[in-house]
Amino acid sequence: MSHNSIRFIKLIRSLSTEAARTHKVERIADELLNLNRFERHDFTVLWRLKMGLDRYGAPVAGPGPLGPTSSGPAAADASAAAAEKTAFDIKLEKYDSAAKIKIIKEVRSFTDLGLKEAKDLVEKVPCVLKKGLTKEEANPIIDKLKELGATVVLE
Repeated sequence: MSHNSIRFIKLIRSLSTEAARTHKVERIADELLNLNRFERHDFTVLWRLKMGLDRYGAPVAGPGPLGPTSSGPAAADASAAAAEKTAFDIKLEKYDSAAKIKIIKEVRSFTDLGLKEAKDLVEKVPCVLKKGLTKEEANPIIDKLKELGATVVLE
């Protein structure tokens, strides 16, 4: 179990009244704990978008649960700046079969996946290897994978 999962369990257990811990909340907690790493990342991204937060937790202009956070011409400038992409995904499109083992090892080096999970991921080509990276973080990974014989794109 990950550290976040343990913290989440402790949070749920620390609720003072039984009424606060409804069946619905417990079901949601169980579902969240059963998500794999990629599903948790997707959930986090979706949750932040719905809450009106950007990647780092700061409020962004636009509708959220409390409505628009800004309006007028300044909002148009803010939305244009927000439209510029800052988070990228590394997508493996294909690879040289002779370099498969080296690519799996490299995937394990920049993810927290075990051998089986990394192998399964690499074999699902085309697939996203890592999500939400800056261009500076992604370029060394892409260069290394290309050296090993993989075709990788930044999306």
